[in-house]
Amino acid sequence: MYETLFKRPTVLARYRKGPLSEARAQFIEQCAARGYSRSMLKKIAWVLLAVARGIDIDHGNVTVRDIELAVDGRTRFKRSPKRAHDSPGSRQLFVHVATEWVRSLGMLVPSAEVERPFTAQIDAFARHLCDERGLSPITVSTRCERLTWFFDSLHPPLDSLRTISIGDVDTFIEAKGNQGWKRSSLASLASSLRSFFRYAEGQGWCSRGIAAVIESPRLYAQEGLPEGPSWEVVQRLLDSTGGDRPADIRAHAILILLAVYGLRRGEVAGLTLDDLDWAGERIRVPRPKQRRTQCYPLLPAFAEAVVRYVREVRPRCTHRALFLTLSAPIRPLSAASITPIVGARLSALGVNVSPRGAHCLRHACAGHLLASGFSLKQIGDHLGHRAANSTLSYTKVDVAGLRQVAELDLGGLL
Repeated sequence: MYETLFKRPTVLARYRKGPLSEARAQFIEQCAARGYSRSMLKKIAWVLLAVARGIDIDHGNVTVRDIELAVDGRTRFKRSPKRAHDSPGSRQLFVHVATEWVRSLGMLVPSAEVERPFTAQIDAFARHLCDERGLSPITVSTRCERLTWFFDSLHPPLDSLRTISIGDVDTFIEAKGNQGWKRSSLASLASSLRSFFRYAEGQGWCSRGIAAVIESPRLYAQEGLPEGPSWEVVQRLLDSTGGDRPADIRAHAILILLAVYGLRRGEVAGLTLDDLDWAGERIRVPRPKQRRTQCYPLLPAFAEAVVRYVREVRPRCTHRALFLTLSAPIRPLSAASITPIVGARLSALGVNVSPRGAHCLRHACAGHLLASGFSLKQIGDHLGHRAANSTLSYTKVDVAGLRQVAELDLGGLL
């Protein structure tokens, strides 16, 4: 393997004669099979050669702490001051590569995880939300994450839910408000805590009454304006991805799904090659919130974009997910990674919307449909809503219509 990366005899001899040469070469071959570039393989080989002398794999069991000590005391191949310090990013790279190497050898000892407070209660609450209330996985995950934040904020840590007071809850919500959380976010946070303590009271885990007195900021129905960019901005955004770069080709298909079809980022990330029905000219979109699949017509613009992406950009691999990462290790694109794809391109266009992520294009889609004369029922069906009230949050105000009213000359009516 070293022969394909290094040509100079002295360099090649260094890698061959270094400690654990065969084990290092096997790991580099594994990385090559996963699609790593030649430059990255050379960097991995360099990292392993530097740290191999300090890692003892003869006795098995290697901890992350052992790897960190090996990285800090590694062999240096370039002249540098005796007291030179590594950048945090460089050290993190060394630790990551060395850890993956040891893990591939089956010798990494898992770090002892610290038991988080009230883990069993949070798990039971999650099962209740999923099995009995039928909430979506994302909603369940979000509520449990907020509970973890709350319990971690308790100082000193408590060992019983009965010792938690309403003052602890108020202090936590107030702290989040001081960190810049909006009233809507604080209200959602209070709702999550209220839901948990109501369930905990029913299970007899805590004293009754806490859930009833958890207060949240007052919200007013339909108080906010639409958060999406104008359709003109959406057109500029799509035009900005008309280049030949792999990232642009992939982004173009993703943006059409977000802005034209109005899909959520998780729904885009969840699409597979099998969801594209070319014979029937339709797309099958799994709707996690509704626990059903919704079909859309395969629009020519999207068909052209996705065909180009699959033919020219999408890596050839066993993954069935439609959208994959562009660099190794090749893996399905996550929902969280779709947001920066949108945000970065909006920033490049100088567009200032809040929030600047994938969901704002769903708002833009709804606003465009409203301006085109579609009814709330039709818009809700397109967005995959079960209730009309869900659609109202996307189409609260016809801003363009209000501007036309403001421009009318009402002098003749006075």
